[in-house]
Amino acid sequence: MSLSFERTQSVAVLGGGPGGYEAALAAAQLGAEVTLVERAGVGGAAILTDVVPSKSLIATADAAVAIAGASDLGVEFYAKGAEGKPLKPMVAINLAAVNKRLLSLARQQSDDLRATLLEEGVRIVTGHGRLEGNRAVVVSTGPGGTDFDRIEADTLVVSVGASPRQLSSAKPDGERILTWTQLYSMPALPDHLIVVGSGVTGAEFAGAYMNLGAKVTLVSSRDRVLPGEDEDAAAVLEKVFTRGGMQVLSKSRAAKVERTPDGVMVTLSDGRTVEGSHCLMAVGSVPNTAGIGLEDAGVQLAESGHIQVNRVARTSVPNIYAAGDCTTFMPLASVASMQGRTAIFHALGDAVIPLERRRIAANIFTAPEIATIGWQEKDIADGLVEGVAHKLPLAANARAKMMGIKDGFVKIIAHRGSGTVIGGVIVGPRASELIYPVAIAVERRLTVDQVSRVFTVFPSLSGSITDAVRAMHSVEVVREDG
Repeated sequence: MSLSFERTQSVAVLGGGPGGYEAALAAAQLGAEVTLVERAGVGGAAILTDVVPSKSLIATADAAVAIAGASDLGVEFYAKGAEGKPLKPMVAINLAAVNKRLLSLARQQSDDLRATLLEEGVRIVTGHGRLEGNRAVVVSTGPGGTDFDRIEADTLVVSVGASPRQLSSAKPDGERILTWTQLYSMPALPDHLIVVGSGVTGAEFAGAYMNLGAKVTLVSSRDRVLPGEDEDAAAVLEKVFTRGGMQVLSKSRAAKVERTPDGVMVTLSDGRTVEGSHCLMAVGSVPNTAGIGLEDAGVQLAESGHIQVNRVARTSVPNIYAAGDCTTFMPLASVASMQGRTAIFHALGDAVIPLERRRIAANIFTAPEIATIGWQEKDIADGLVEGVAHKLPLAANARAKMMGIKDGFVKIIAHRGSGTVIGGVIVGPRASELIYPVAIAVERRLTVDQVSRVFTVFPSLSGSITDAVRAMHSVEVVREDG
């Protein structure tokens, strides 16, 4: 349903990633005149070089693990050799074919998004955009290139994303020393991949290439992988990594990475060296906010270069909004999308609900996956919230036994006394799907008793959520308080 304006409102969106795409789509659906400026393709890095290709690669790795572990379920693969004797085949990965497929999927998704915007009447301009004051976007052929378009608009939305952080002591060359956007040029599986950085990106790729069959060494400057995540979840993942043959070097900061005649050498700060065939630098990202006119337009930036935004994605300039990884909010594609829509709803006068960090579900696509929502157990320990946590291992779940799942758990966080669900952690296959009912409970402020009364299918992995909340009956929560 379109809003009625005294005159048609105009919106210019800079950047076509998840935030920019959703902002453009929402504005068009509300009847505004919309122009989207994007330099690479609709969907941005999230679709073309980040989320879609990386998760496609991980899905391939999951398939390889499923095949390798099928014998545990009684499924065995054989081929006939000489004289009809059975030969057990090996699982082989054609990385060139894998990369070709996932990049093709990314391009298809980008094309589909582009078609949707055009159908809604959005004008798409391909080029490098920058702000000219707070009412216009100028488009050029490239940084310092020729200007060829100028778009005036009532509302501006900046969604320019972020790029992999590059260190002068470990300059990526696109061949042996790589960022996560350059991995898809590798023609074959690396003999030995060294991953520098044990955050979300480093852990996801380390696990994926391990499961594809590569030797992997993970260099972590902290005392464990995923230092910012739930401690129990990180412990499960590190156990899985170690069991799979990965070498995890904890408290080991990489000082420099160099090319060798046949690979790479990583020198650690304590003088130790690690040699491998390739090195992935996963040391964070930097926002693409430099040189696009933000400061001249009066937009306030953090020291890191991220755009300061409030809970409706508004910047320090009233008619300029920002969404996605270039902002000070959470760097998730789902958050960028919601920020983009929220920005437009607020700018055009539609109903809007400010974003709340504690109600945002996040997922790490390792194997097993790690999904989280709301307050965490560490928050309880730090005295930030009065809560009680209950953890239930997936190994106790009947469906998990049938599927051969040995690792993972469901952890529910409830408010002490009231029993209101305020957070949760799920570690296991498809945790990204299983976290949804917990997210609903957090969003709607349901108690553990209310959630426990919802029927789940038996047998099912989601049954562990029911079992966990039943174990946290509100009377028991009060009793723990006493």
